[in-house]
Amino acid sequence: MKRREFLKSAAITAALATTDSLQASTSPSHPIPRRKLGKTGEELSIVGFGGIVVMNEDPGASANIVSEAVDRGVNYFDIAPSYGNAEDRLGPALAPYRNRCFLACKTDGRLKDDSRADLEDSLRRLKTDHFDLYQFHALTKMSDLDKVLGPGGAIETAEAAKKEGKIRYIGFSVHSQETAVAAMNRYPFDTILFPLNFVLYTQAGFGPQILETARQKQIGILCLKSMAKTVWPADQQKNHPSDPKCWYKPAAFPNEASLGLRWTLGHPITAAIPPGEERYLRLAMDVAQNYKPLNATEEQALLKGAPGVEPIFHLGNDV
Repeated sequence: MKRREFLKSAAITAALATTDSLQASTSPSHPIPRRKLGKTGEELSIVGFGGIVVMNEDPGASANIVSEAVDRGVNYFDIAPSYGNAEDRLGPALAPYRNRCFLACKTDGRLKDDSRADLEDSLRRLKTDHFDLYQFHALTKMSDLDKVLGPGGAIETAEAAKKEGKIRYIGFSVHSQETAVAAMNRYPFDTILFPLNFVLYTQAGFGPQILETARQKQIGILCLKSMAKTVWPADQQKNHPSDPKCWYKPAAFPNEASLGLRWTLGHPITAAIPPGEERYLRLAMDVAQNYKPLNATEEQALLKGAPGVEPIFHLGNDV
């Protein structure tokens, strides 16, 4: 057997062994571990619950998956008003556990008035009197950052809401390394939420500078796209029925996706949010409850699948 084939086989075998052992360790007595969130003093589950999971689901199904996640140790939930009807579904489902969970929401508003409208609407839909974390959504362009932090910008809403007790921490999500670093240098944010996966990191150089800047400033590091791999082929951009809630092509289920998540969790981050498909969330919870860092053989095998793969973002992208 060639060395490359052996390494891939070893990694797949390890991933399968982990998956096969899950039945005995998905109970509440074996909860998902937690990590500290920057300087906040909070401790979050290493896997978060992305609100897109409950988008377009009926209320009963939404309640069931939220209940299961909480039982398995998830205490970090992330949502945004742009996720269709997800806020309407997550609010009632999370209500019984709200005082046990860390709820993060976002605004697409760049100015004071539109971000305030987003905040009040989200509080109402999610049936809560406060958010633990409020984030400026997708600060990708430098012009967006300038608006948020400028006179009459959305930062004024966040700071006022913090004084009112409607939010506890202020953060942002981002898909541009340049804007991410600039934001952390210009304002004392509590958290950053950005994509971190093995293809982006090795093929686009996307992630290292963000991680280092956040680490130096002790900003809480939250990650997206840990189980992502590449863009959909052109003929599948609007038709990928296997994963309709993913605008990108996820890593292969379950082995490559499991290894990809473990790769991301092997970095100095607090938590990773899996794709919005329920099967990927369940897999992520399985991996988290049995989390072990990748060994050298597993990492080498995973990274051998990255060269030549189109990353979902590139440095300098404005999308």
